[in-house]
Amino acid sequence: MGNISDSSVQTDQYLTFTLGNETYAIEIFKVREVIHYINITHVPRMPRFLSGIINLRGNVVSVIDLRLILDMEPIEKTVDTCIIFAEVRFGDEGVLLGMLADSVQEVIEVDTSHIGPPPRLGTMLDTEFIKGVGRRGDDFFIILNIDKVLNGAELSVVKAAAGVGAGSGRAGAGH
Repeated sequence: MGNISDSSVQTDQYLTFTLGNETYAIEIFKVREVIHYINITHVPRMPRFLSGIINLRGNVVSVIDLRLILDMEPIEKTVDTCIIFAEVRFGDEGVLLGMLADSVQEVIEVDTSHIGPPPRLGTMLDTEFIKGVGRRGDDFFIILNIDKVLNGAELSVVKAAAGVGAGSGRAGAGH
């Protein structure tokens, strides 16, 4: 993995996961935990991207289908399907959010010189949710800015759904 003895090499750690045939990553410090898929309670009249809620050690946590958020086909649950729990910024507070992924790969350390800026796809397309594009060998992976994957209105819905079973909208209380 590059020259580790060179103290001038700057690296960051990421959790990599797949959605379809593509590899994505989020900064490891945002990840709270990863679990295998468990039953998710559907909340009626919620947007399609919101898969539902689960009880995670006494906290009601909303779970989204990242594929739908990223304009892909809905996730097809398999033995590899996982839920990634991450802390997402919502104004001045953090909200614990579950995200469905086809599979979780590994935690990788990436030389920051191997991370490029988000692609420029024209002025009409919002790429604010892409933090950058990483490279490992000949393969690329998209680094998501997890705080920007959901817009403010979508995040409000997610937070409200978590409040359905909690009575307070603070799914991530204490984190």
